[in-house]
Amino acid sequence: MMKRLLMAVTVTAGLISLAACSAEPSSSEVPRLSASGGASTGSHADNANDDENPNAVAGDAGADRRTKLHAAAQCIRQHGAPNYQDPILTSDGYVYTDDGALRNLDGPQLDAVTTACQDLIHAANFSIRDQGPPPPKLIQAGVRSARCMREHGLPNFKDPTVDSPFSAGRGFGMDPSAAPPGGKESPILQRAVEACRSILDDEAAQSSLGNLGNA
Repeated sequence: MMKRLLMAVTVTAGLISLAACSAEPSSSEVPRLSASGGASTGSHADNANDDENPNAVAGDAGADRRTKLHAAAQCIRQHGAPNYQDPILTSDGYVYTDDGALRNLDGPQLDAVTTACQDLIHAANFSIRDQGPPPPKLIQAGVRSARCMREHGLPNFKDPTVDSPFSAGRGFGMDPSAAPPGGKESPILQRAVEACRSILDDEAAQSSLGNLGNA
């Protein structure tokens, strides 16, 4: 399994933090940074092929699968992630999940969730921390973000593609190769985020579960 380490960028009340993030297999592999409302972050991702991320493959979009996704979400809520929202199942059979609700769980807590709920998760055929492919509107928003960041001092900031990982409500992550010297403390990064804030906010909004469900 190939892994790719992404940098997550968080913007809250003008404060920026960068963190290396990693997760279970993802359908994507790429670069990005994003903001959500006044708060923004990028995503995590361990890249894998579509076989390793069932969310990345169109599947059953019927009511029975929706019921199974709800049952799995109920279990996840009951075993350590009370704010976890039901996954979004699109008419094409792609699944998008509330991975943000799992972000604050430590390893043992997440293990407890997956152990308790693994049968229901398997029955619903989805991955709790991976997403379906980013829809066109999200990719377009991400491309606008990347263009703005390049124009404001980050020339290595890459455009997202249909294979790029993202986190629901937070948008795409940023490849470490795009970060300037100094990382989160870099004035270049801080100025770029401030200059592109509204564009990054739109990217994050396009990645929300509500917008993904209506894509």
